[in-house]
Amino acid sequence: MGCREVLPKRTMIRLVRTAEGVQIDPTGKLAGRGAYLHDRRNCWEQGLKGALAHALKATISGEERAKLYEFMNSLPQEAESAGDDG
Repeated sequence: MGCREVLPKRTMIRLVRTAEGVQIDPTGKLAGRGAYLHDRRNCWEQGLKGALAHALKATISGEERAKLYEFMNSLPQEAESAGDDG
């Protein structure tokens, strides 16, 4: 499973469950139960299948899910390789 690898926290995106629902937390400072996903589409695909809702202990509504999928589609398929500079 590619999403189980350890990556720097700066490559992670925090999602948070608040009283208003599940949302992306770009600042990483919103109050509420949080979970992190890597900044690549395949991790989001796996997370949105159920692991994210489980981690947040929340049900993700259809509207929230649509917003998360929209954001997911802006992410790269794979992480950029750090060793390709040379």
